[in-house]
Amino acid sequence: MTTLRPQASFRTASAEDAIRVLDELRRTGPLVHCMTNIVVAGFTANVLLAVGASPAMVENSEESAEFAQIADAVLVNFGTLSPDRVVAMRAAVAAATRAGTPWVLDPVAVGALGYRTRFAAELVTARPAVVRGNASEILSLAGATGSAGRGVDSTSTSAEALDEASGLARRMGTTVAVSGAVDYLTDGTDVLEVHSGHELMTRVTGVGCALGALVAACCAVEATPLIAAGAATTILTVAAEVAAARSAGPGSFAVALLDALHGLDAAALRTHLG
Repeated sequence: MTTLRPQASFRTASAEDAIRVLDELRRTGPLVHCMTNIVVAGFTANVLLAVGASPAMVENSEESAEFAQIADAVLVNFGTLSPDRVVAMRAAVAAATRAGTPWVLDPVAVGALGYRTRFAAELVTARPAVVRGNASEILSLAGATGSAGRGVDSTSTSAEALDEASGLARRMGTTVAVSGAVDYLTDGTDVLEVHSGHELMTRVTGVGCALGALVAACCAVEATPLIAAGAATTILTVAAEVAAARSAGPGSFAVALLDALHGLDAAALRTHLG
């Protein structure tokens, strides 16, 4: 098993980084090319709009490369793969790489199904800025055996995936974000922890996928992928705590989460992370 280097530093993701990145999102409104799944596209777009980013869902193979070159960031989410989407994703990743555009890989259900697992192993070699997934997805992408999740649900904890996530980050020259009760984000040397969030996040379809899009948006305005991923995770999880306090259940939580993202400010971030 891969082990974290002895000099690895652990720290909690910074409220000040999240504040700065959120301010930049609202100031610049980055264009985020979301190649995501049909289940979550609308919710993902609304999450990006709520923080000030500009979403676009260009997923066909005739246009994906062209659009990836003009976008400020690209999300590649495996939720509902098809042969045409695979072609489109390959083209978009190649175009983003040529243009120097940051792109994020969200390997949904990798490990549970062979087709997407093989495709993820191919794409990760193109060095995404960030790989974001649950523990089972990250373990499987890192090559750990017996780690497949149950469909899109993880059967491992984020802490159990941290060593393999660190090794994957070092081998591929990327940042790996592992979602869970505690979120861990690592570039192979440093580790950020995010302890905020709420259980209702797991009761609304698309929250994790929307996080991948938010990570991409943050990569458009923050040059260090580890800081960008930590800021995105902090922004979403703190907004989830705010939304949960106003919600009666998953339905009202989904709406309240968008409102909380829209109204999130420095005071809320400092209060919830203090």
